[in-house]
Amino acid sequence: MTKSNSRESQFPIDAMFLDRWSPRAFTGEVISEEQLLTILDAAHWAPSSANQQPWRFIYALKGSEHFETLLGLLVEANQEWAKNASALLFVVSRGFSGEFSEGKKSYTHSFDAGTAWGYFAMQARLSGFYAHGMGGIKHDEIMKTFEIPEGYRVEAGIAFGRLADKSVLSERNQAREFPSQRKPLSEVAFNGKFIAD
Repeated sequence: MTKSNSRESQFPIDAMFLDRWSPRAFTGEVISEEQLLTILDAAHWAPSSANQQPWRFIYALKGSEHFETLLGLLVEANQEWAKNASALLFVVSRGFSGEFSEGKKSYTHSFDAGTAWGYFAMQARLSGFYAHGMGGIKHDEIMKTFEIPEGYRVEAGIAFGRLADKSVLSERNQAREFPSQRKPLSEVAFNGKFIAD
């Protein structure tokens, strides 16, 4: 059992897994491209089926010419708080395999891209930053804006930066600004059987 960040695990896991969470309050400080690329470097070392590495990251740093473009591709509720992130990113995965699979569809491309996102989130936390993954993005508009070809899938968005006091948020988001808990492990892990919700 591990306790950290107002969370408690059932088994003795490393506290870094409890310390990682998805805040909405960011300082809005400008960071260097090297700082972001360091986090992305960790992400691109994630495991992937047949080493296909299907993940792709589109990013923009606050203060750059591209930041407002990425911000506008989030749903309005996320734009409200993500405008204070130091960087915004979109995760895209390639849905077909390369030479090892003779160009066949990749069944695990989303799974692998999700693993890369997980590595990104953990390296962010280890480096003094936070990352908030978002499903609330304009998937079709992202495909058009960046001329992403068929065979790729826009998976999610990410807001990235340093943690700010929740007072920078609207009242609605202040009420939501805390590390979320998890279901009991027994509700998601089953020994030799499957149990639907």
